Amino acid sequence: MTISVRNPLRLETHWTPSSENELLAYALTLTNVSDRPMTGFRLCISGPGRIDTAAAVENGSLHTRLSNYAEFAPPEGYVLGPNSSWTVTARGLSYPLRHWSEGTNTAYVVFEDGSNLPVTVLPSRSSGDNATPKRGADVYPVPDIAPVAVSIVPWPNQVSVTGRRLVPLGLAPHADSDEANQAIAAFAELTASLFPVEGLVRPEAEGGLSVNLQQQGDLGPEAYHIRFDADGAAVAAASHSGFLYGLITLGQMLRGARQHPQTFLFPLEGEIRDEPWARWRGTHLDVARQFYASAEVSQFLRILAWNKLNRLHWHLSDDEAWRIEIEAYPELTATGAWRGHGLAIPSLLGSGAAPMGGYYTKPVIRKVVALAAQLGIDIVPEIDMPGHCYSVLQSLPWLRDPTETGEYFSIQGFPNNCLNPGRAETYTFVETLIDELVELFPSKTIHIGGDEVPAGAWEGSPQAKAHLATLGSGGTPQLQADFLRRVQAMLTARGRITGAWEEASHGGGIDKANCYLNGWHTVEVSAQLAAEGYDIVVCPGQIYYLDMANSPAWSEPGSGWAGWSDPEKLYGFDPVEGWSEEQKQRFLGVQTCIWSEAMTDRGIFDRLIFPRISALAETGWTTPGKKSWDRFKALVGLMPLLYGIKA
Repeated sequence: MTISVRNPLRLETHWTPSSENELLAYALTLTNVSDRPMTGFRLCISGPGRIDTAAAVENGSLHTRLSNYAEFAPPEGYVLGPNSSWTVTARGLSYPLRHWSEGTNTAYVVFEDGSNLPVTVLPSRSSGDNATPKRGADVYPVPDIAPVAVSIVPWPNQVSVTGRRLVPLGLAPHADSDEANQAIAAFAELTASLFPVEGLVRPEAEGGLSVNLQQQGDLGPEAYHIRFDADGAAVAAASHSGFLYGLITLGQMLRGARQHPQTFLFPLEGEIRDEPWARWRGTHLDVARQFYASAEVSQFLRILAWNKLNRLHWHLSDDEAWRIEIEAYPELTATGAWRGHGLAIPSLLGSGAAPMGGYYTKPVIRKVVALAAQLGIDIVPEIDMPGHCYSVLQSLPWLRDPTETGEYFSIQGFPNNCLNPGRAETYTFVETLIDELVELFPSKTIHIGGDEVPAGAWEGSPQAKAHLATLGSGGTPQLQADFLRRVQAMLTARGRITGAWEEASHGGGIDKANCYLNGWHTVEVSAQLAAEGYDIVVCPGQIYYLDMANSPAWSEPGSGWAGWSDPEKLYGFDPVEGWSEEQKQRFLGVQTCIWSEAMTDRGIFDRLIFPRISALAETGWTTPGKKSWDRFKALVGLMPLLYGIKA
């Protein structure tokens, strides 16, 4: 069907929660603003919210549903006339909508001849709060009077400075050791990329303050010591990371004093002594639900370094997409990296009818890994398995048991999405995959997921049942535990530590001596796992999941299934409150988790990530007794954003 008007279709959606008198309702109103009638079409939508397959649908029918993708058909013979609207209402969703961004964010119509037209989608409205939808970071203004005289995030262990120096135009670092000179080069690249016109690194001939880097072997691996005197500054450290962190501290102080001279100074004398209290300070980044190009990932790494974070947990695969080149299985990227109408993976989470997606080639990954190492960041790659593998199985259908019958569904609504532990082909695939990962990523840790395997997985697979019989009594948990045990053995044989989500502890499949777990359900679960002897990175969804909205308001973007966590709440959270000394020995550190379902535009990303990621950085670095929300709030407005989109 041909309609000549540009963007001739508009979709408005409205959410009404259930009440005593009425079932919940999600109403979609499609308006034809062209001068031609439309017939023989289906409305295709996607967004974080999921239509329930059992939903009662009024004035239409649910034609297709896969996870967050749905197609609605109008009544048979329906004609949508010019400047007319059709409303279809679904009374049933997989979970109640709590925020505007959880509704439909992408739509198109498809006609009987296979052609399609894009639809302009307006932000979902609610029967309650309908304030203007918020996008962009909420940047705290720098006050005229701050609780401290120098601007540093995260705050150091000891700051003892006096006097006020005429603020230098930049820094002129120099050293006589290779390690220190490499840190200088990393700092120069970092500041030139984050603040390209500020000239934070410049020679003394251009007004740069002399900064002498000196090796001091008795300092900790990430520690640094800065001394100020009339001749300039000196940074002592024992490692590349220590030198880099010392330079970052000087750079933050300089930017604060230059941009806000009424609030901050650059000291004349004194010293700063500093090192982090937590070994693991990082974030998880989901690039499966939304794809972030290598340039975006690289700039994000620089922002992590500026916050003195030292881990990027790179979530490279999930049901919705596969994002890494594997030479042995080119189908993974040829099929699994793309979503769109008529493709093996439909238009999910902001994807339209046209193919959308992408993946990282091996040369690109090596470049990103090298940049991370230069910035003191360890990249931990994750390939999620045995669950969350819909994209894998759509790409490599021969991995399925050909005799399997029936369906099981993941909590996200994907059918039969788990690698089969009863097939020899599964382990050949995994071992080949691990060999290519180990060659790409020098990290001691490879993350294998291990989360959210549906309770009924593999019950219809004769091969899985036969394998289970060799293991003894049990069911899905025992099959999963055996799978994880075998995969961990592959990693251990290659000198790697296995990372996994907390569910990997179920059934005793993971060897505690060669793994760490991400505790994500609750704080209490993390504490219990530490008591059982597992090394733990604390990342509870209620606090550290950055896809959760900043407040309960409908106008805030994000999700709400785990609650909400504003920057102050996140900042004040103590990840080891009430832990015994024995439990604390198993505490590796903290990380936020960036799950990308809700981040269907970059303004939402900036709002959800900043400044909360800096609050996490200070939690992981600054000794708990020296934290101060008032000080943090006064300083954090100077920290960089990824896209620079402000509220």
